[in-house]
Amino acid sequence: MAHGTLVVGRKDVARLLRMSECIEAVERGFLRHARGETIPPGVLGAHVEGGGFHVKSAGLLDAVAGRPVFAAKVNANFPGNPDRYGLPTIQGVIALFDAADGRLLALLDSTEITSLRTAAATAVAAKYLAHDAGTVTICGCGEQARSQLRALACVRSITRVMALDVNAARVTRFARDMTAELGVDVTVIREPADAARDTSIWVTCTPARRWFLGREHVAAGAFVAAVGADNPEKQEIEPELLARSAVVADVLEQCATIGDLHHAIASGLMRREDVRAELADVVSGRKPGRLAPDEIVVFDSTGTALQDVAVAALVYERALAGGAGLTVPLGAV
Repeated sequence: MAHGTLVVGRKDVARLLRMSECIEAVERGFLRHARGETIPPGVLGAHVEGGGFHVKSAGLLDAVAGRPVFAAKVNANFPGNPDRYGLPTIQGVIALFDAADGRLLALLDSTEITSLRTAAATAVAAKYLAHDAGTVTICGCGEQARSQLRALACVRSITRVMALDVNAARVTRFARDMTAELGVDVTVIREPADAARDTSIWVTCTPARRWFLGREHVAAGAFVAAVGADNPEKQEIEPELLARSAVVADVLEQCATIGDLHHAIASGLMRREDVRAELADVVSGRKPGRLAPDEIVVFDSTGTALQDVAVAALVYERALAGGAGLTVPLGAV
């Protein structure tokens, strides 16, 4: 272990991380959680006008050079930032600690890690829960949507993409850029009803506060990754669609409190016991994911620090090996 605290900015984080490796790290993180090899995740949130802040924490045992690590992420989430101020929606920092002696190992910019690890969780879920690929429909075309599509392309063969967003200029840029990047035709649509009935994977990554994806939009056998609802006021998925689908949560307690599942429970259409599994259960084989080809499976993705610590540990090791970042004596006296 290096002495001092390593400070790693966003450019270095982006340079050190490849999406495929991020997906592998997140999948291992969920598997280790199923095996009891983690410090369980926690979350704390605070809302302010125009956005909010959340603190998420978790740890991995025997993660870096044979030692346990603990990560605490503090993120600001202000959906209006890109249009109003030219700033990212997500801004924050991840503090990575040695969980054996408490040393602060690193401070990492969280913007890139949050974007990639969120998309990586969708890719892991799609790997286990989506029985087909082909056509993907993306709802919400901000920076997270780009990461989502890149991640899905790592685990599934995508032949067609449809995209929608309330901002016409944003969805047009998204379609142009992602068509060029992935070599897959990305078509702009105006609403979910315009999506092809053969859409096999839906991704919702918006700040919506009222559901917009319902039973009439999603065909039998589809996989839905509900990514946007990360506080109790946000909602993307019709509660009746959840109630009629197989639901897999990233973390059940968290989804029941702040995810789309929260709204289905509040409406009386679901109970926590109706959720088929957590993603860690599916990855480990402890519980089934999809039971039939014509099942609709919804992955309620609220974001967990299990993803953050898995990726932060990877970045830290890469930064040490590559001489990236700046080491400062924060704890020196």
